[in-house]
Amino acid sequence: MTVDKETVRHIARLARIRIDEAEEEILAKDLGGILQWIDVLQAVDTEGVAPMTSAVATELKLREDAVDDGNAQEAVLKNAPDRMALFYSVPKVVE
Repeated sequence: MTVDKETVRHIARLARIRIDEAEEEILAKDLGGILQWIDVLQAVDTEGVAPMTSAVATELKLREDAVDDGNAQEAVLKNAPDRMALFYSVPKVVE
C-alpha cells in the first residue's frame, strides 16, 4: 500500500501534529514501508502457534491471598501537607 502526501497530512491533522511540507514526502515513504512490512507479517502462517507473552518460559510465583490494611497509615500521612488526626486535611473547593 502506498501512502500519498494528502494521507500524511490527514494523519498529522488527526494526531494533532504539525509537519512541514519537506517532511511529508519522507513520512509518506516511511508509512508506506511500515504498511508493506505489516502485509509481510500478515502473510506468515501462525496456525498452531500458541500465543506468548515472553520469549522465556516463566511461571508466576503465587502467594496466599491475604487481606490486610497495609499497616502504613503513618507512612502515608507523613506525606500530607496538612492533616487532622488520622486524615488528610484539604481546603474546601466547592461552596
